Amino acid sequence: MLEKSTAKLPDLFRFNDGAEVRNADDWRRRRQELQNTIVELLYGGMPPVPEQTLLELLHPHFAASLGVRTHNTYRILTGPELKLSFVMKVLAPEGDGPFPVIINGDGCWEYLTEQIIAEIMARKCALALFNRVEIAADIYQPARDSGIYRLYPDGKFGALAAWAWGYHRCVDALLQLGGSGRSEHRISIDVNRIAIAGQSRGGPATPLAGATDERIALVCANNSGSGGAGSYMYQGKGSETLKDGLSAVPYWFNSEYLNKYIDRQAELPFDQHFLKALVAPRALLTTEALGDLWANPAGTWHTHQAAREAYRFLGQEERIGIWYRNGGHKHGWEDWRAFLDFLDWQFRGIMPAYLFNFDPFVM
Repeated sequence: MLEKSTAKLPDLFRFNDGAEVRNADDWRRRRQELQNTIVELLYGGMPPVPEQTLLELLHPHFAASLGVRTHNTYRILTGPELKLSFVMKVLAPEGDGPFPVIINGDGCWEYLTEQIIAEIMARKCALALFNRVEIAADIYQPARDSGIYRLYPDGKFGALAAWAWGYHRCVDALLQLGGSGRSEHRISIDVNRIAIAGQSRGGPATPLAGATDERIALVCANNSGSGGAGSYMYQGKGSETLKDGLSAVPYWFNSEYLNKYIDRQAELPFDQHFLKALVAPRALLTTEALGDLWANPAGTWHTHQAAREAYRFLGQEERIGIWYRNGGHKHGWEDWRAFLDFLDWQFRGIMPAYLFNFDPFVM
């Protein structure tokens, strides 16, 4: 059941000065306003784009199962003077490519089963996996003297922005593949078909990454809730509020700004439809679980509907989707299969067997 506040969601199509968005040129200017609002106020802005990102091959594996032809481990070196490094593993299927690639930052969880990996390979996609907590720790009130915070000690950005920045650096690195080295180690990536996916605590980082990097062609957030696909202004029963988030994970956000909206979240100058609309007209999918009440599946439907208006305005309504399953909080086979079906539709024109805009709350 949807329990909305008395406030309407802020208008996507009205400039801050009150003027109406009337055409695509207006939208590009309004889009910048939306980005300035939600990225700065909710997430504390983004870390700077480094001058250089390098990719170093650490070890080539040769997998004979799961449909994997190449499995390479790399080190990404980035940031000022290349002082930050983290590991990225890339798996590629049989064939010559170029392959669409899925970047997943949840390497800290190791929930990708053999069944899921085999299906990704069978769909002829490459998979890039990194551990987002190498970039910024995911612990209560981490010291801002480790990871990315060492490099930008004056930065106001929270952990979600740091993790989104990690996706961007993976894009930088993946664009370097295939150009040198032994032929059997090369991986041909289709730079126009880069997708990203994240779950739960990593879920909010993916729409933020997609909103702030137009090289990303498809974004998928699974059970992402507060700060991700959920809503602050429309709360389902048992869902995480702004107050809950700031109590549990204040380091994710621009908590200094948000603290004044505790118990006043209906007065925020944004909601998560801003973030979703920033991905338009590129593809966006949110995958949800009806039993995962904390992630606000009901409110997520509401921000989806609001953001869908931006896609409709741009003539790209089929590029935004939402998908629900029964059950609780996880990122399993059903979720990945839905994501891969949506990817095949968006990247290859293969029509799915089911709808990606079905309203499960119609009584």
